Amino acid sequence: MFYIKRLYRFILKSFLPLFLMTFFICLFIVLMQFLWRYVDEMVGKGLEMSVLAELFFYAAVTMVPMALPLAILLASLMTFGNLGERLELLAIKAAGISLLQIMRPLVIFLIFVAIGAFFFQNNVLPKSQVKMWTLLYSMRQKSPELDIPEGVFYDQISGYNLYVKKKDHKTGMLYDVMIYDMSAGFDNAMIILADSGKLKMTDDKQHLFLTLYNGESFENLRDQRTSATNIPYRRETFSLKEIMIAFDANFNRMDDGIMQNQYIGKDLNALQLSIDSMTTRVDSIGDNYARSLRSSGYFSLYDRPGAKIPANDSVREQAALAEAATLDLDSVFNGGSLQRKQLYLDRALARAERYRSDYEFRSYTMKEENKVIRRHQIEMYKKFTLSFACIIFFFIGAPLGAIIRKGGLGMPVVVSVFMFIFYYIIDNTGYKLARDGRWEVWEGMWLSSAVLLPLGIFLTYKAVKDSAVFNPDVYVNFFRKLIGRQELRKVVLKEVIIEDMFPRVAIEKAEQLSVACNRYLDKVGRKRQSYWRYCLYGYAKEDITALGAQIDDLVNYTSNSHSQLVISKLMDYPVLRNLWVYRPAPSPKWGYVLAIFFPLGLLLYGVGAHQQRLLRNEVEGVIRTNGELQALLEKDEADRMNDEDKTI
Repeated sequence: MFYIKRLYRFILKSFLPLFLMTFFICLFIVLMQFLWRYVDEMVGKGLEMSVLAELFFYAAVTMVPMALPLAILLASLMTFGNLGERLELLAIKAAGISLLQIMRPLVIFLIFVAIGAFFFQNNVLPKSQVKMWTLLYSMRQKSPELDIPEGVFYDQISGYNLYVKKKDHKTGMLYDVMIYDMSAGFDNAMIILADSGKLKMTDDKQHLFLTLYNGESFENLRDQRTSATNIPYRRETFSLKEIMIAFDANFNRMDDGIMQNQYIGKDLNALQLSIDSMTTRVDSIGDNYARSLRSSGYFSLYDRPGAKIPANDSVREQAALAEAATLDLDSVFNGGSLQRKQLYLDRALARAERYRSDYEFRSYTMKEENKVIRRHQIEMYKKFTLSFACIIFFFIGAPLGAIIRKGGLGMPVVVSVFMFIFYYIIDNTGYKLARDGRWEVWEGMWLSSAVLLPLGIFLTYKAVKDSAVFNPDVYVNFFRKLIGRQELRKVVLKEVIIEDMFPRVAIEKAEQLSVACNRYLDKVGRKRQSYWRYCLYGYAKEDITALGAQIDDLVNYTSNSHSQLVISKLMDYPVLRNLWVYRPAPSPKWGYVLAIFFPLGLLLYGVGAHQQRLLRNEVEGVIRTNGELQALLEKDEADRMNDEDKTI
């Protein structure tokens, strides 16, 4: 008996309503995007509501591949965000159930969704795309609804420009009418002026019937046999004139077979057959072009006048080839007359132009054929990438929801939108690279999946391990280790001193520290390192560690002093940081690699040189502080000796 665990039923009940809600929301959003993109081709055409509803239905079906991954991402993020926000996820984990076990029912469900998405892409989507684009192109071809405005020229009637100064909306009368009839061409235009008129549509909606009152017309009668200085014309004055204008106002649906032959109307088998047949044809055309190119060079023997040799005459052919091999073309050219030389050059130029035009046309033909093949391959790969994207987006959304622990439509929507925009940019970039032939088709179409798959694996791993991915303290500590921040040394006067400090010993330690600091500055240089030296060597971290340990030893020993001035002076000693940017390359070999990657190396060099300068300033500050500390210690030592002398 098939049985679903109660936990799995709970997870599915939490996910499915959110999935359906987000799917229809995303579908509505992408449908509105489609509407705003093609609204200009629908408005003003007098289309029936049934036609518009049919277009929106097929458009909604076509937009499912774009809405489905976003819906899965948003629904999974909201589901696990709600579970984390209500501490239900924590309670489930406390019961010993891992995050992967919690995700198991949704993974199984989405595998079926991915399989269904593949069959949808292969069987349903081609038919819906054919219907949608057929309707859309039919709408583009439909004449706009006849609504002549006042005071402007109306050019939506083919071959005519119509101007109406005033219009009576009740009676339909047009006043002060001006018509430019250019149906016979611009040079033979007819201009008609009338005081008033009336425009009606015929019953079959194939023509416009225009009745004009009290006007005149001017027509140019020039034809090809008439000279430019003698142009006859005709001027007519009328009280009533009727004009019939061809104007098809019906909606004529295109044949679906036109779109079915395109790549958008084919399933996987049809796409593969088309790719194979087109590839065979392109290879055959390429072979023919190659043979034609080899046999039609600039100095082809058989193309020269008087050098025609039968293909089966091998003796004459060998003799002609031997003669052509010993023929000096420069001497032939220089031995001719000036007119003969000009004739040679003109023929050579004409022949080169002819070959260039021929090769350009052949190159264009091959490019167009390969472009059509790539379009078919792109459509074939799309049927697989959608299913894979559904799985990837779940393994991004579910761990993100478990990590951020925020439900509702706030944070999940923001994160989902940014993630989907990132995916869309990468996917569109890969599509264009594959379409233009800059990348292989499979590389461009799988680019977005290849980028997002490591992200999904990383987020799933971090969520399973309960890592603090979005904890700001983690990133603050990381960048502090990377570029660091100067720390202040804190030393306080001790109320109880167990082991006394001897000034002479502290002075010796300070002198040794000054020597070590000067030696270090001489070693690394007191000026900025060059780019190559920074990448290859940098500042040795061992020397910085040893110098920092020597400073800490002096401070720890001298902190047993009874003098507040000495304690305050100890606070002037810096805390040396062993930063990564002091020496980014662990060895000179890696330093060469870093130096070759110039943009990255230059960026690190700018940050590292600044931090090295701060380190040199700190070391120089240690030397100055040593001198000031020695003066204080010598004064304390002198005061102590005076006190002992007075006591004696």
